[in-house]
Amino acid sequence: MTRSLSRRAFLGSSAGLVIGLILPLAARAQSGAAAALQSGATGSAGFAPNAFIRVAPDDTVTVLIKHIEFGQGPFTGLATLVAEEMDADWSQMRAEHAPANDELYKNLAFGMQGTGGSTAMANSYMQMRKAGAAARALLVAAAAQEWGVPEAEITVSKGRISHGARSSGFGALAERAAGLTPPEDPPVKSADQFTMIGTDLPKLDTAAKSNGTAQFTMDLYLEGMQTVVVAHPRKFGATVAGFDDSAAVQVPGVVAVRQIPQGVAVYATSTHAALKGRAALSVDWDESGAETRSTEQMFEEFSQAAAEGGQEAELAGRGASGIDGAARVIEAEFRFPYLAHAPMEPLDGVIELREDGAEVWMGSQFPALDKPTLVQGLGVAPEKLQLNVMLAGGSFGRRAQDTAHFAAELAEVAKAAGGPGAFKLVWTREDDLQGGYYRPLTVHRMRAGLDVEGALTGWDNVVVNQSIMAGGPMAQMMQDGLDPTAYEGSTRMPYALSDLRVGWAAQESPVPVLWWRSVGHTHTGYATEVFLDMVLEAQGKDPVQGRLDLLRADAARDRAVLEKVAQMAGWDGTKLREGRAYGVALHESFNTYVAQIAEVSDEGGMPRVHRVWCAVDCGVAVNPDVIRAQMEGGIGFGLGSVLYDEITLAEGGAVEQANFDTYRMLRIHEMPEVMVEILKSDADPTGVGEPGVPPIGPAVANAWRALTGRNVTRLPFARALEA
Repeated sequence: MTRSLSRRAFLGSSAGLVIGLILPLAARAQSGAAAALQSGATGSAGFAPNAFIRVAPDDTVTVLIKHIEFGQGPFTGLATLVAEEMDADWSQMRAEHAPANDELYKNLAFGMQGTGGSTAMANSYMQMRKAGAAARALLVAAAAQEWGVPEAEITVSKGRISHGARSSGFGALAERAAGLTPPEDPPVKSADQFTMIGTDLPKLDTAAKSNGTAQFTMDLYLEGMQTVVVAHPRKFGATVAGFDDSAAVQVPGVVAVRQIPQGVAVYATSTHAALKGRAALSVDWDESGAETRSTEQMFEEFSQAAAEGGQEAELAGRGASGIDGAARVIEAEFRFPYLAHAPMEPLDGVIELREDGAEVWMGSQFPALDKPTLVQGLGVAPEKLQLNVMLAGGSFGRRAQDTAHFAAELAEVAKAAGGPGAFKLVWTREDDLQGGYYRPLTVHRMRAGLDVEGALTGWDNVVVNQSIMAGGPMAQMMQDGLDPTAYEGSTRMPYALSDLRVGWAAQESPVPVLWWRSVGHTHTGYATEVFLDMVLEAQGKDPVQGRLDLLRADAARDRAVLEKVAQMAGWDGTKLREGRAYGVALHESFNTYVAQIAEVSDEGGMPRVHRVWCAVDCGVAVNPDVIRAQMEGGIGFGLGSVLYDEITLAEGGAVEQANFDTYRMLRIHEMPEVMVEILKSDADPTGVGEPGVPPIGPAVANAWRALTGRNVTRLPFARALEA
């Protein structure tokens, strides 16, 4: 048997500076040592130092990370903030996931425990620095007491506390420090005092992930555990009408077959047996409420809705009316397919149901939503359920489920078993690609008017797609019936467009949709930046200089990244050089400003992207290497999606793609050389997990049009260029 020590037991048995952490979960919120400081207008800090830091007798400092680690770097980034303020040595730093506890570990941007929207660093920046400063103050106070010297005479450097000839590591003072009262608002360093923030520190989780010791949910096996797979309907909105399990139960290793609300679950002693049993099932589906339209039918209906204008999301000046009398009207309709997230580790979870409660292990991106769903599904008291957040092999939004549908299915699987036991629910790659929760299928209808002198007279953009927020727990974030994540990035653009209208038309479908890496920006960035390039071309303007001329006076950070990327690429106004073309795009998302230039050639009728220059302003660069990695990863992720990826519904509504043979990833030899420059900034850090994605598509499309004269308005490129 392989089993993780429970966090509750671990924390209860730990020694050292762990004030508040050894309290039972239910009591932590009342702990004086873990009390929160509420911020005012700055929105900067909740403060619970002892909920975030554990100092052990061996001098190691473990930071409990409230944001799930699935490759984007919060283990390293947030530990850096603590280490900076503690004056620790990087070699002594450790990180692990915080347990599910909404009160202590809420995302200050959301008001609940969860990771998303590139907010991990932004909402934790001052909170974790304050926690580190408090821990340092406690250790200094402990040393002053033990040595009988003034605190002001004590120094701390690289994990050593010193006064004259006396010196100590953190661990020897941890027990005494644990008995002291944490300061309410400890001072933090000024930027000129930083020794770790802004440096390329190695990631804390790299070694474990490289040598195989890192534990993912897929690695966890409990004694007597059964593996479960579920037969889901092939058409969205269908339900079980009946099933025949006579052949399935004859498969060696199959323990049981049970119907649950989500489909038909097969329980077995191994994954292989569970899959064989599911393949032997015969299920009748009621498709009376299912989506039966094809992708092409949906596009046509969405296009009709776009022509009707939708609800008004943004209006400036005369709106779109200036287009009516224009000397020239430029029009384009952009079509974006459903996209799957396709993380390397599909959805999985382990649950152990006991007589006195339950324990769950899963890559929970939103414990604040997953835990209550598990509690309700199992019918247990909240304090009787422990949710352990595991490392996850990617997400890109897939695990950020407002409906907590996977947690709900896991609870139903355990409940249907009828008694205590351990169960691992596994979604295969095919389950995940065909299971919905996609980036919404979207249509942009765009128009712009030019007067006889070529000046813009109006800009109109109608966005048509399904709402991610409507009808779920996030519906409260809707604004006057509008879902801002459906069209974000098409509004509040940095350009001085005096006459503008943006509309949104919501569509309904049983196909479940979900935020996908960069959410609305993934399509709005493409539509707006490609269309703007078309307008600048019609005006006879250079793509870079034309954008610079059009930027608002208050768009200084947009201007800075655009000028920087042009300098990096040696942009001189020449879009074609020796058989290669250059395209540019500028987009701000999640308060991070990114400009990219792509160098593209024609390789067999498809773009071959050779080099990408990327300039990014994300505020204070806590770990530049992580930022560069996220920009590079976002460029690769976004490039693969615009070139090859789509989820399509065939006639009748069934998904056509099933695995990476039909949902193609970017291959290693197709990854361009990427050069990243991070602009120096003293602004608070903003997100980097998503903002690298939106500009790459339009930069490539703009280069492709310069190279071939072809304008790609239907993604992916592979479909648009196959004709």
